[in-house]
Amino acid sequence: MRLTNLLAGALTLGLAGAAFAQDEPTKVGFVYVGPIGDGGWTFQHNEGRLALEEEFGDRVETIYQESVPEGADAERVITQMALQGADIIFTTSFGYMDATNNVAEKFPNVMFEHATGYKRDHPNVSTYDARFYEGRAVIGTIAGHMTETNKIGYIASFPIPEVIQGINSSYMHAAKVNPDVEMVVTWVYTWFDPAKEADAARAMIDQGVDVILQHTDSTAPQAAAAEANENGGRVFTFGQASDMAAFKPVPRIASIIDDWSPYYIKRVGALMDGTYEQTASWGGMPEGEVVIGEITDAVPAEVKAEAEAMIAAITAGEYHPFTGPIMKQDGTVFLAEGEVATDGQLATMDFYVQGIEGEIPN
Repeated sequence: MRLTNLLAGALTLGLAGAAFAQDEPTKVGFVYVGPIGDGGWTFQHNEGRLALEEEFGDRVETIYQESVPEGADAERVITQMALQGADIIFTTSFGYMDATNNVAEKFPNVMFEHATGYKRDHPNVSTYDARFYEGRAVIGTIAGHMTETNKIGYIASFPIPEVIQGINSSYMHAAKVNPDVEMVVTWVYTWFDPAKEADAARAMIDQGVDVILQHTDSTAPQAAAAEANENGGRVFTFGQASDMAAFKPVPRIASIIDDWSPYYIKRVGALMDGTYEQTASWGGMPEGEVVIGEITDAVPAEVKAEAEAMIAAITAGEYHPFTGPIMKQDGTVFLAEGEVATDGQLATMDFYVQGIEGEIPN
């Protein structure tokens, strides 16, 4: 679904030319990998679509397709949207990368925006992503403080750099405040499968994990934690992509919220006013694309204050979560003292940092 972009700066190839004709509404398409549901990745992209409608009113018309598998089906759906007259199409999953570029070649007058990918094979293809690792640093800090068993769990989707960044960022910041912490990583090979996610959460809880993070999109891990707590357990979780507020104040004690609204409004607005250009965007907390949801009162005040200070520092550009010294799992140096990871290093991350056990699957 999501892979960070190698950012060489926004390309300056003007694609829109003169201001976009407004005799008819600008038609904006969205392709979703999962159901919209009531939380998670697709839910947040759809919130961005709704914000677009609110911003521009009858100047835009939006269309969308839910639960589109990555692969041949995606190419068919994207093609159909282009044939329906879409002026710009946002494809919101990493696995849509090749399909997006294939269709873009056939429809040079349609703009295509691919979330979390890195291929821009044609001048009408842009990419966009968010620096989720910034949010992982914050919730990792909270997790390190909140665990009593010193075992935190991470339900991982697919072994791509974005997910590996999240695991590493979470663990490093948990270990900074709790050197005894251990991270249990479970790979489920899905972005959205409530049954698999729930099984992973229950297995972790059985292993003594008492704080669970996830890079999957259903609320099933929250429900599994709530069930454990009802039976006398003490398990905390974090909302993923959306707030998952139905599960607060516990087990959900904070969340990473993906806010795509600013980006969608900016890009469609640029298309309409003639300033649209091909870009490779990677926004984060400073751009308002990565937001930490309410930290509940289950978190001690001093821990909440520490998390809020980190949010402020990242937002102000005063702190980067991948600042050395950082060692790789094999003991080699990744970043020297004070060295900050480049976007290129982050976008190709394929290793665990020192302290995480196990191997990254192929």
